[in-house]
Amino acid sequence: MKRGVLAATAVAFLGVIGGAFLLFGGESERTPPAHTDQHAKIVAKPAAEAPSPPLEGRIVLSPAQLKEASAAGLIDRPVKTILDVRSPMHYGDFLWNDRGVPPGPAWVRVDLGSQILSVFRSGHEIGTAVVLYGADGLPTPTGKFPILAKLKDHRSSTYDNAPMPYTLRLTGDGVSIHGSNVRWGLATHGCIGVPKDFAAKLFDVVKTGDEVLIVSGKLKTGTS
Repeated sequence: MKRGVLAATAVAFLGVIGGAFLLFGGESERTPPAHTDQHAKIVAKPAAEAPSPPLEGRIVLSPAQLKEASAAGLIDRPVKTILDVRSPMHYGDFLWNDRGVPPGPAWVRVDLGSQILSVFRSGHEIGTAVVLYGADGLPTPTGKFPILAKLKDHRSSTYDNAPMPYTLRLTGDGVSIHGSNVRWGLATHGCIGVPKDFAAKLFDVVKTGDEVLIVSGKLKTGTS
C-alpha cells in the first residue's frame, strides 16, 4: 500500500504551534491529498524573555497562544515550551532534546495534517518526528487514546508477521504507534509509524495509561 505523504515543515509543534506559532495546512505531496483545506496562518512573536540556559533551544508559549490553540481544538492541556526547530524535517527525521526538562507526566500529540508527532513531559516538548499514518480505506482514527500496552518486540498478527518494534497499543483493534521505515510513498494500515530510533526513546518515556491525542489538523469552525 503506497501513498504520497506530506513532507513536514520546519516547525516543531506538530505543524500547529511551531517556531513562529503557525497554524497551517502545508505544501502537500499527497496523491491524492488527504487534506485540501488551507489553514489560516497565525503568527505571533515568541515570548520576550528567553528561556533559562537549561531550556535553551526552546520557545516559550504565551497565554494568548495557548488560548488560541486550545480554542481551535489543537491542544487539550497547557504547554510550557516547544522545541525550536530551525530547518525543515523530512521523512525519517526526528529531534529529541530533554535536557533540563524535569521528570513528570508525559503525553503525546499527533497531527495527521502535518504528519508530525510530538511528545511532552512536564509540559515541555521533548521530541518530535515525521510520521506515517493510515491510507484511504484504513485511516488512522482521531481522538484521545490511553496507551493500553507497551510491546517492545511486537510483530503483527494480521500483516504477515511484520515487525512493529516499540509498539504502543492505543485501541483494542490494534491501532498503535510503532517503529517504521518512514519514507516517501508509504502509509500504514491505520497505525502511526515513527522512525525506529525515535520509537525507542518514546517507548522509554511513556507508560501505560498515558494519553495520546490524535488530531486531523483541521481548525474548528464557529458554530451558530
